[in-house]
Amino acid sequence: MASDPFKANGNAAFAAGNHEEAIKHFTEGIAVDPSNHVLYSNRSASYASLQQYEEALTDAEKVVELKPDWPKGYSRLGAAAIGLGDTEQAKAAYEKGLEVDPANEGFKTELENLKRPPRSAGGGFFGPEILGKLALNPATAPLLSQPDFIHMIQDVNKNPNNMSKYLGDDRFQQALQVGLGMNVMGGDEFKRRHQGDASAHASSSSTATPQPKPAPKPKEPEPEPEPTPMEEEPVDEAEKALREQKADAQKAKEAGNAAYKARQFEKAVEHYDHAIKLDDSDISFLTNRAAVYLEMGEYEKCIVDCDTAVEKGRDIRADYKVIARALTRKANALAKQERYEEAVETYHKSLTEHRNADTLKRLQETEKKLKEQQTKAYISMDISNEEREKGNQAFNEQKYPEAVKHYTEALARGPPEVNPDAHKLFSNRAACYTKLGAWNEGLKDAEQCIALEPTFIKGYIRKGHLQFFMKEYEKAAETYEAGLQQDPNNLELKDGIARCMEAVNKINRGDISEDELAVRREKAMADPNIQNILTDPVMRQVLQDFQEDPQGAQRHTRSPMIMEKLQKLINAGIVRQGP
Repeated sequence: MASDPFKANGNAAFAAGNHEEAIKHFTEGIAVDPSNHVLYSNRSASYASLQQYEEALTDAEKVVELKPDWPKGYSRLGAAAIGLGDTEQAKAAYEKGLEVDPANEGFKTELENLKRPPRSAGGGFFGPEILGKLALNPATAPLLSQPDFIHMIQDVNKNPNNMSKYLGDDRFQQALQVGLGMNVMGGDEFKRRHQGDASAHASSSSTATPQPKPAPKPKEPEPEPEPTPMEEEPVDEAEKALREQKADAQKAKEAGNAAYKARQFEKAVEHYDHAIKLDDSDISFLTNRAAVYLEMGEYEKCIVDCDTAVEKGRDIRADYKVIARALTRKANALAKQERYEEAVETYHKSLTEHRNADTLKRLQETEKKLKEQQTKAYISMDISNEEREKGNQAFNEQKYPEAVKHYTEALARGPPEVNPDAHKLFSNRAACYTKLGAWNEGLKDAEQCIALEPTFIKGYIRKGHLQFFMKEYEKAAETYEAGLQQDPNNLELKDGIARCMEAVNKINRGDISEDELAVRREKAMADPNIQNILTDPVMRQVLQDFQEDPQGAQRHTRSPMIMEKLQKLINAGIVRQGP
């Protein structure tokens, strides 16, 4: 299938962990084959890997729509629903999947997991008490709706020694800090200090969560022990300083925004520089500075900021809309530099992150400019002249299809807007079409030749000959007459008129077969000029008079206008002259 290469490239990118690239390939495949359910399924998995669960759900729904008897579609649907925290929709998906594939153990397992409340994910090291803290903390509550995070908790509850596998994940470290109050270190240091505690905790009651410094309740009221400076004060001061630093960074950003609106771009850059220095984890500072650089015409600086924002955004799992905004601004800068091909590719990447109407409009405008740029780059009068000579040689050797190919390439390399002799190329190609019997194509080229150069006599000769071969004798005669207005002494044009008159007289004498006459009538009836004559009320009355009272109708012959129209009907075979 035509979409197979895109699917193969997407699968390879997915296997390598390049999910954005995989989405691009699957999207291209869908454009080629929009009914391929496997492409939607694979793209859904890619979106889910990036935690873009809304997009994953949309693709999964499309899979089920296209292939309702395919179990994997319901697996994708359930996984996306879980990612969005919609357990009811996930249950419905897996139940429907079991109807399609009753023996599917995966669906059964997922349904069993969904029947347990979220906190049951941690019955060991992460007991209900710790999970309660995670659920109540605004920073960690969203983690409980992420399937891969729940998997971490379940794995550690089964075997606390597996904790070392997840220490590199910021979410896991944050959960430990909130749930256990632990100042988490990484690698061997963490194992050395906490592995023993973890094993001991796993063997104890699930309701007893160890704390770094448990405060036992006295039987009688006693003053709370003062925190030791070495343990408590530095942490509080550091957190306070960090909060103040982030607040100052936001103030610098607001000052930058105000300067940008006032078109004080240098000041805006200074404010954004200060904000980034205070807090380099907020990529909006970078995207805002990129917008300023774009206005200043500092396109390379804009591109660098956007690339940095995208890279950091991936690391910190930033909102896909923010990443899309950075990609769009990069594409805008590329377009300003007339690097249209790169800009188009970057706009597509942005739309993969988030579909935005303004980005789509800019993409369409840039695609148009790219096409114009490619067309302009394709123009070469040297190559056009070479192709014309090849066409002439092929025509002389009676290789007419080959000649058409060369003349067409000559026109592409040297179009009328840059080639003053383009009308000759149309004339030559019209001659080829005449030899090939492709009269309609030849007629179009002859008309284009005359339109480009009305004084070029060969254009009229080509057009008249083609009309004559098409048995449009009256039109051919008109074309030859138009040519004579440019060159009154041209013998070929005069001969053409004579042939047309002879053919018309032959028709008037009835020297053609009924079949040929029928063909002429049918063709004439499709002619707008003939249709106008036949629908003219005056001409309808004239024709009726000639039929009912031929003697009395002779008065109409005194009108040149009526006789001209009547002659056209006779030439077309619509009206037959009497003996």
